[in-house]
Amino acid sequence: MKKLLLGLLTAGILLTACNANKTGNNSADSAQTASNASTAVMKFEKETHDFGKIKAGDLVTYDFKFTNAGKAPLIITDAVATCGCTKPEYSKTPIKPGESSSIHVTFNSAGKVGLQDKQITITANTNPAQNRVHLIGEVTLTK
Repeated sequence: MKKLLLGLLTAGILLTACNANKTGNNSADSAQTASNASTAVMKFEKETHDFGKIKAGDLVTYDFKFTNAGKAPLIITDAVATCGCTKPEYSKTPIKPGESSSIHVTFNSAGKVGLQDKQITITANTNPAQNRVHLIGEVTLTK
């Protein structure tokens, strides 16, 4: 009898704890949704640009255009590429909701041959905090 009573008591405590946890998660989800609604959002025209075939040693540039589709000013804190041959440049001033800007990327193909895929990671006050774009193409040997 004691074992049965102890088992029921334990089950009741566990069910109460599980329900309290679910309620806590719903509150966290609501807070996260409210937070997302008031953040900046980077909406790119294109997330990938193919520069086609170029000769080794050529420089290629491209502007990844985007709009702040969020409700808060967009502040870019960093933009880095997967290698030193690719240099991203970005605006240091906040981009207001509804406004557009671009990430200017220069790829130096010196010393490169074959297919290239350079990833640029942009860190900003968005959710998630990082957005990625790709510059791809093929570098051929000069003759």
